[in-house]
Amino acid sequence: MSERPLILITNDDGIEAEGINVLAQEMAGAGEVWVVAPRHEQSAVGHGISLSRPMRITSLDERRHAVSGSPADAVLVGLFHICPRRPDLVVSGINHGLNLGTDVFYSGTVAGALEGVIHGVSGLAVSVEVETGGAPDREGLRQTARFAALVAARMLEEPPPAGTALSINAPREPSTRFAWTRLGRRVYRERVERRLDLRGIPYYWVGGPVIREMGEPGTDSHAVESGLISLTPLGLDLTGDAPAGHERWTLEGYERG
Repeated sequence: MSERPLILITNDDGIEAEGINVLAQEMAGAGEVWVVAPRHEQSAVGHGISLSRPMRITSLDERRHAVSGSPADAVLVGLFHICPRRPDLVVSGINHGLNLGTDVFYSGTVAGALEGVIHGVSGLAVSVEVETGGAPDREGLRQTARFAALVAARMLEEPPPAGTALSINAPREPSTRFAWTRLGRRVYRERVERRLDLRGIPYYWVGGPVIREMGEPGTDSHAVESGLISLTPLGLDLTGDAPAGHERWTLEGYERG
């Protein structure tokens, strides 16, 4: 009898977050689930890894482990230390909040999925919209997890191209419709705010509200704004187009190779 696929689950909201626990329950139908996630919230840490400090692992049970590090750290520990064999899929989420457009450069959730891809394992990031300052809706989490489990099953049957992860973004109101999308652009009103503490000494708070504008058709933000679940392929190759007229560039002292 062949072994069931092994699914490594992580997140950036911390191992006690409701989203990761709901996701783990639903993913159990698609394979053997192991959870390795940050001990505390690691939102917006991007793809940072712990190079200058040791990590500690707390085993909560045989297949559930907390790591004193980032989502990417957790995936590394899961891949090379905790999982009994090489995972077939890394799933990161469910994030309590969307990861649309340029959010992917900051998102610990997306980083967790991409860390798997870096090491040759398919990756899936899962995020759901929540009200600003509010808790995620339990039924919304459950439905998003069910959709993610269906996507995971298909990925296990037909893995995406090497170097590619998939990112799910689900609207707050549960939907039975989805769309394949590309990254849009998310604009924030005020990214750094200057404040004064009680002694009159300034400090700075990073992050402001999203300006809710419809993205272009075909983008992840447009899909979610339209009430659809967005499914976006993400690649490791960030190479863009060279500037217009680059073939005419001359740089003193250097020759074109």
